[in-house]
Amino acid sequence: MELIHSGKVRDVYADGDELILVASDRVSVYDVVLPTEIPDKGKILTQLSLWWFEQFADIIPNHVISEDVPAEWAGRAIRCRRLSMIPVEWIARGYLTGLGLKEYQKDGTVSGISLPPGLVDASRLPEPIFTPTTKAAEGHDEFITYADVVAEIGADTAARLKDVTLEIYKRGAALAAERGIIIADTKLEFGRAADGTLVLGDEVLTPDSSRFWPADEWEPGRPQHSLDKQFVRDWSSTLDWDRTPPGPAIPQDVVDATRARYIEVYERLTGTPWPS
Repeated sequence: MELIHSGKVRDVYADGDELILVASDRVSVYDVVLPTEIPDKGKILTQLSLWWFEQFADIIPNHVISEDVPAEWAGRAIRCRRLSMIPVEWIARGYLTGLGLKEYQKDGTVSGISLPPGLVDASRLPEPIFTPTTKAAEGHDEFITYADVVAEIGADTAARLKDVTLEIYKRGAALAAERGIIIADTKLEFGRAADGTLVLGDEVLTPDSSRFWPADEWEPGRPQHSLDKQFVRDWSSTLDWDRTPPGPAIPQDVVDATRARYIEVYERLTGTPWPS
């Protein structure tokens, strides 16, 4: 097998006409990979994604072929189809927070969508909205409008994937709500298979790609108790660090708390205990 790409978290290997997508235990904040790993993180991301792929199989095909991978990657890797990835980050938001909140505070909109006045951090939106961003190879992703997406990939593909993004978010959020978890927002990625079929790829509704909050602790107007990577971001924001490499080492108590949050999300969503 040939290593063809090493990302912030995932490594991609070519195995003939198929790919092996390996999720490491690395963690990145503000596009900087930190030197400390979170044990089991890659396995949790992979297993949770596989569970979600099954929930959405009737909405759109996904890239998963099997979990038939080399033994050293068991549990943290999937065998998948090659895709030509679409250069857009497909983001759905049901609550206002993070970069979306900052954009709203500046001009009352997110990705060109006007929102009601008076919203605060963690406000629930009247309806989930589609707020795409660029998919930057370097630097930070930036908000774009739906019109920008249409110009980039065409009206038919843009309309189809916008609808799929919102449908996946709404179904996932409803399922999570039954388990006492709010999914505030999420990021999806899509590509085209060799025959032109639109396919859901990468990861789905994980603590790396989404914001999860305990529903019984939700209170608009303040930062929420996060069950996702935001916990590491919040810790790093307390440091005298300019958000450029090299990143700071993560202390053990933050490592343990982060791992516990990822496991809690997995167990509450899937109903399956995480192996000790």
